[in-house]
Amino acid sequence: MNKPSTPQKSPYKIKVEKDKTYFWCSCGLSLKQPFCDGTHKKEGKFKSIKFVATENEELDFCGCKMSGRPPFCDGSHSWTKF
Repeated sequence: MNKPSTPQKSPYKIKVEKDKTYFWCSCGLSLKQPFCDGTHKKEGKFKSIKFVATENEELDFCGCKMSGRPPFCDGSHSWTKF
């Protein structure tokens, strides 16, 4: 697997909690999207992206896995052909 799988072509809107650690899935295969469940270990190339929330807020986590600023959505799903 050279490219990540695309579980959805829009962001996941997630309410995060201050000081809580999240691990964003970069391979797209996790069954707990947008977060990692360890599936990437089977593929070898991909690693989860650690994120620690600095405040309670709602954030847009990338769903297409093509973002230039992971783990957040940058609109790549809008101009990338899938």
